[in-house]
Amino acid sequence: MENCRENNCVIDITGISKIYRLGKIQVVALRGVDLKIMPGEFIAIMGPSGSGKSTLMNILGCLDIPDSGKYLLENTDVSKLNDNQLAEIRNKKVGFVFQTFNLLSRSNSAQNVELPLIYSKRSFIKNRKKMIIDSLDSVGLTGWEKHRPSELSGGQRQRVAIARALVNDPSIILADEPTGNLDSVTGEEIMAIFQKLNREGKTILIVTHELDIARHTNRVIYLRDGLIFREEKIDSPLNAVEMLKSMPRLEDRIKG
Repeated sequence: MENCRENNCVIDITGISKIYRLGKIQVVALRGVDLKIMPGEFIAIMGPSGSGKSTLMNILGCLDIPDSGKYLLENTDVSKLNDNQLAEIRNKKVGFVFQTFNLLSRSNSAQNVELPLIYSKRSFIKNRKKMIIDSLDSVGLTGWEKHRPSELSGGQRQRVAIARALVNDPSIILADEPTGNLDSVTGEEIMAIFQKLNREGKTILIVTHELDIARHTNRVIYLRDGLIFREEKIDSPLNAVEMLKSMPRLEDRIKG
């Protein structure tokens, strides 16, 4: 792996460990993980249940802190930040996409996308509306600004969630099982969006249990028992746009 000092890693973690204590029981989630992620990478994290995937993702997203080890996010030592500084890092440098979308049911698409701007106290900037519209446009939802989640399909809801993750122009996008609640065609459409964003320069990490989804990325990291036990470089990632050409469209599935 490249030298982070020379190539300005987005993420550089060394010896990250995490233990959860449930009464007298200790659950070791991570056991000294080392990982370097360069700008513009597209990475999948895989592993069985209990392997540490979610814990690693939460630490990378500054939602949790390790018990030991060092985490540099764009050369900032995250371990030295207080709660307010961590919240600012989460809002400005990390975009989150979740399996369950996590949209506000009473808010429309534009209002859901606006949330990170409000939390970052940027809700009154002059180009706020343009930022929201541009984010929705980037995921193919132009004209859907006023629709609430109940008026959207699962795929459209996930697109809104991706647009929300993009609106603050974060350094990295973290997606936890982003296709887990979607059918295969819609999942492929979501992967097409991620691949487009990656080509435009976004650094993206996804957690997935689906090998076919992982093979849309450039590198797969396999976790087991809290350790990275294997990494695989994908020289020829699956192209989501090409995959969609061979898959049945919605109208064809209804007819069938």
